[in-house]
Amino acid sequence: MSIMLPAILSLGGLGLLFGSALAFAAQKFAVEVDPKVEMVQEALLGANCGACGYAGCAQFAEGVVAGKAPVGGCPPGGAKTASRIAEILGAEAPAAEARLVAQILCLGDVVTAKIKHIYDGAPDCKAALMFGGGHLACDFGCVGLGNCVRACPADAITMGSNGLPVIDATACISCGKCKNICPRQVIEMVNANAQHHVRCKSRDKGKLVRAICERGCIACNLCVKACPVEAIRMENNLATIDSYICTNCGKCIEACPRTTIV
Repeated sequence: MSIMLPAILSLGGLGLLFGSALAFAAQKFAVEVDPKVEMVQEALLGANCGACGYAGCAQFAEGVVAGKAPVGGCPPGGAKTASRIAEILGAEAPAAEARLVAQILCLGDVVTAKIKHIYDGAPDCKAALMFGGGHLACDFGCVGLGNCVRACPADAITMGSNGLPVIDATACISCGKCKNICPRQVIEMVNANAQHHVRCKSRDKGKLVRAICERGCIACNLCVKACPVEAIRMENNLATIDSYICTNCGKCIEACPRTTIV
């Protein structure tokens, strides 16, 4: 015991010395955090989704307080969060914008769209496209292997039995992660108030679309002619609806012979 005592005392002394040194360094080099940063962070949803352009909520809060990020830069938080941040910073709250939600612009499921070949590889949309451009005949349609489902931080997307993702608009936090990860850009962020959408992304001519998908847009222009407020235009063989002009009258749905607008 007498032999071990000096060693124990020595180790204890070194521990005390290094502990004191670390405590001194922590106090000496401590970076003061602006209390407003913590307040802004508490006002956020804590999703860390990256929709604001920052790595996470903490970084966004620092950016807002520093004046490098906009007060309304948190899409999931919407107008309520923006108003709270503006109150914390003593700034003017931004004008309320329409809430955006993710929308799958494709109806080419396992029944309506033709398949070129059977894909038996990794369940990944990008991986599937490396094999002959994918297993679907349409070069613009949803690959259907669930990259968007796995990317959604709010569990707002599920895979339907027909092979197409299903988005719960009420659960969507508007982060856009599903849109960004989709290799075919089939998902878009749309006005949540809009009730009608052209659920197709194909730019192919009508003859080809007819041959490969039962519900694809064939650019017949009937919806354009039927719209009483000129909210629909035809671009690159595809009809598009301006959701901020659309009055949700439903005349385009009645006119569409392919039930592409829903």
